[in-house]
Amino acid sequence: MELKTRIKITCVIIVVLPIVLAVIAFTVIGNVLANVYGLPDRLNSAGDFFTPAVGPKLFLYTALAVFLIWVVTAVLLARWISKAMVKPLKDINIAMEKIAEGNLEYRLPENQEGEFGDLCRNYEQMRLRLKESADEKVRNENQNKELVSNISHDLKTPITSIKGYVEGIMDGVADTPEKMDKYIKTIYNKAMDMDRLINELTIYSKIDSNRIPYHFQKINIAGYFGDCVEEVGIDLEQKGIQLDYTNLVSTKTEIIADPEQLKRVVDNIISNSVKYMDRSKPGHIEIRILDESDSVRIEIEDNGFGIAAKDLPNIFERFYRTDASRNSSQGGSGIGLSIVKKIVEDHGGYIWATSKEGEGTCMHLVFRKYEAPESGKDVIYEQNIDN
Repeated sequence: MELKTRIKITCVIIVVLPIVLAVIAFTVIGNVLANVYGLPDRLNSAGDFFTPAVGPKLFLYTALAVFLIWVVTAVLLARWISKAMVKPLKDINIAMEKIAEGNLEYRLPENQEGEFGDLCRNYEQMRLRLKESADEKVRNENQNKELVSNISHDLKTPITSIKGYVEGIMDGVADTPEKMDKYIKTIYNKAMDMDRLINELTIYSKIDSNRIPYHFQKINIAGYFGDCVEEVGIDLEQKGIQLDYTNLVSTKTEIIADPEQLKRVVDNIISNSVKYMDRSKPGHIEIRILDESDSVRIEIEDNGFGIAAKDLPNIFERFYRTDASRNSSQGGSGIGLSIVKKIVEDHGGYIWATSKEGEGTCMHLVFRKYEAPESGKDVIYEQNIDN
């Protein structure tokens, strides 16, 4: 029963009970006294109750009876209300003390009713939210620690290489033009790796606040990916990896995208493919542009180690690792594919992966085609958006 209902019943009883008791006690005690004193027709003659012999005693006994019964009733009502208040309040007080101590596992009994039942349920919802927030904080702290560790590893490797090659140049080890050219190219590539990592961190810091800068414009798919493949192909060729490119869309096909961020997507996917390439066989990456009616699908496939079926649904989560030991040795911040997913979705597209262990992985990206506006309607093609 709700507390307010109990209080209402108590108030009614406290008001009505003395009146009812007075009437009953007056009648019963009056009849008893009339019988004792032998008054005639005691039930029909009210005046007989007010004789000098009966009247004072009648009022005294009636008052005492009413008072005693009212006191007993008040005590019982007080216990009835306190039972509904004191224990639940003690339970809630203990629960709040546990919360203050940082113990978010303490649960209140779930069998409460009325207002205190609602209060217990609200407490439970608060406890679950606090626990979820605390767990999320712990996860974020662990992820940040892991990120710092990964970044330290990634930065240390190219810095060590750069120092080694610079020392070789200073010591005269690069004593031929060929060696000098090799050393300089290596230093340049390592510096580019560091630059890519720093850019990745910059984007990562803007993901949660949705502040990734976008500069959307019309992009011709054939021309854009032709240039992109040519640029990426030079780097892959130096690493001994074959790159094949197939374009099956019209030369007039366009999408609305940010060229820089779209290039980041392609670079991150290819970088990931190269990182986990199976060195026991010739490396191979293929980029395909497919026409799908009102959209364009981009496939980037490699012949690397592949990804297990149980890991495939999670690869776009931040810091998820399919093989912690292998990833640790290869390096990597663990946020590349999560950034890719975020950028693709911010473009209104979607991404997924298919893979077979030992055969390779294929990333599928889908973007909607640009449709020319109807005559008389203006459309802004280029926008500067802080998403």
